[in-house]
Amino acid sequence: MLRWLLGSREAHNGVEKSAVVDIGEEQTQNPYTELSVLQGHNDIVRFLLQIDESRFASACDDGSVFIWDVQTGDILCELRGHTQKITAIVAWGASDILQGKTDIILTASSDKTVIAWDCDSVQQVQKATDFHSTVKTLLVLQSLDVWLSGGNELRVWNREFNLLCETGYFVDGGISSLIELPKNCVAAAIGKDLIIFKLSVASRESDQWDVSEVRCLTAHQDIIRSLITVNDLTFVSGSHAGELIVWDALDWTFKAVERNFSEILSPQDAPQEIKLLQTPEEISVQHLASDEEVGKTESQV
Repeated sequence: MLRWLLGSREAHNGVEKSAVVDIGEEQTQNPYTELSVLQGHNDIVRFLLQIDESRFASACDDGSVFIWDVQTGDILCELRGHTQKITAIVAWGASDILQGKTDIILTASSDKTVIAWDCDSVQQVQKATDFHSTVKTLLVLQSLDVWLSGGNELRVWNREFNLLCETGYFVDGGISSLIELPKNCVAAAIGKDLIIFKLSVASRESDQWDVSEVRCLTAHQDIIRSLITVNDLTFVSGSHAGELIVWDALDWTFKAVERNFSEILSPQDAPQEIKLLQTPEEISVQHLASDEEVGKTESQV
């Protein structure tokens, strides 16, 4: 079940609100208005993904993926190919390198497979099955026209699902998150550490790809739960213990750190769940979002 919410751009001090939809009633406390409940899934919905301006996808613990119409809330199609819960989903836009390719969705599952779906024909176009463990995260590098899978190993694939290179066997739960960094680098969250990997791409001199570890960042005191890119110069990581660290994306040094989330909020601004906490250590950063200028966080107990 999905609750379809409309978020308004609030008016403050006379600033005009967005006129996309007129709800007809001001909501000073809650900027979101429930429009309808979207039903179709039979299990817990874990992921939501925007495909384009008219479509979004939802992924469920029963292995199903639904594609929805943004305007009407209707189910456009159902993608069935996994036998266990979805563990990662990512959209891959049409390639600027390979003309004529359409948008696709990549889905990973606990059944140790990754499937590529054509968003237009809604057909399964590729499938990878030779994973030793569950793929927990997926990352598309649009500029290189490749995708990465992260779990107990890091693998690099092309659009045809040919394995280009791989590295390591990681313990401590393996890779839980991946983000792209400048200069053909990626950051991977593995337990309490952030590992920076660099991709050596195929060239005229060599058709071989390679991925190698270049730095291990060990500033977190607990398991990293969230990892996002803010802009070309900055990325942010959040941990189970409520730590939030802002990093330089070029030299991988940290710019700022916050470990006492509850103390930076005034009593009137603090969410109700934080007001009920007895100690700051009970706060866990489970999700991060960014407007590409200033990072925004959601903290969950």
